[in-house]
Amino acid sequence: MAIDYVDYGTAGSYGPGGFMALLAGMLLVMLLVGLIVYVYTSIALMTIAKRTKTENSWLAWIPIANIYLMTQIAGVPGWWTLSILLFIIPFIGPIAFAVIFCYLWWKIAEARKMPGWLGALMWIPLVNLIIMGVLAWSDK
Repeated sequence: MAIDYVDYGTAGSYGPGGFMALLAGMLLVMLLVGLIVYVYTSIALMTIAKRTKTENSWLAWIPIANIYLMTQIAGVPGWWTLSILLFIIPFIGPIAFAVIFCYLWWKIAEARKMPGWLGALMWIPLVNLIIMGVLAWSDK
């Protein structure tokens, strides 16, 4: 009498299909979180623009145009938007852009009649989302 042996595998032996499903699920979660953050930051920047009486607040929804909107809120020339091209320069470019980005948020905080050092906190992940909310919806 022969006994048939069936290998049901182990918990980690689902093969490449299971791994791809895991990656697809992780990608979906990251895209959803990215979309939520994008919508939140666009609404916050649009609100800041309206409260500072800056024209074309709808530019907050358009990538790169939202940097132009930030220059207008901060009261610096619009050509500062070209600072995004600094990313082309290796190593120094992203650092220079980060400094300019921090300066823009410093000036935006001052435009909202708040301490400029709040703009320096935009460097800190997750804290920057809170600071954007404070700048957008506080009563000052």
